[in-house]
Amino acid sequence: MKKLVLVSATLFASILGAKAQEIKWGAKAGIDFATVKVKMNGGFWGETVEASESQTGFFVGGFAEISFSEKWAVQPEALYVSIKDASMLSVPVLAKYKVAEKFNLLAGPSLNYNLDWDDEKFKVNIDFGAAYNINENIGVSAKYSMGFGDIQLNGVFMAVEYKF
Repeated sequence: MKKLVLVSATLFASILGAKAQEIKWGAKAGIDFATVKVKMNGGFWGETVEASESQTGFFVGGFAEISFSEKWAVQPEALYVSIKDASMLSVPVLAKYKVAEKFNLLAGPSLNYNLDWDDEKFKVNIDFGAAYNINENIGVSAKYSMGFGDIQLNGVFMAVEYKF
């Protein structure tokens, strides 16, 4: 996990050090379909017990799209995520690869701070997905966020985006 954070921070720093060709700002909002998985030790025979629950929520926030070439961009986001029993601040830093004129692939780490949990407040997820630009200002995206650790928050996030 520490290696993942170090590699992500190094990649992000090197991307910021490169010369950006264009920066676009935007807002996004959407719905999330999340599954919270909890692993606990200490079952009847001392075994690991797992529990999970699916929940639906929403998210809202902003992003910057920093283009470095015709094909590559980085898209840092700042999101408020609300799920039935939890809310968090999420900061995905996504590499964006333009596959076709309007279609993009997304992948990168997501740094999450849980506002309502007492344990494991800070979590790192891996996100991957796709985005489609309807026109120059409006787009849609869908991504899967995969969590790690004893408390995992995994989910599908579908959004509508507006670029200023």
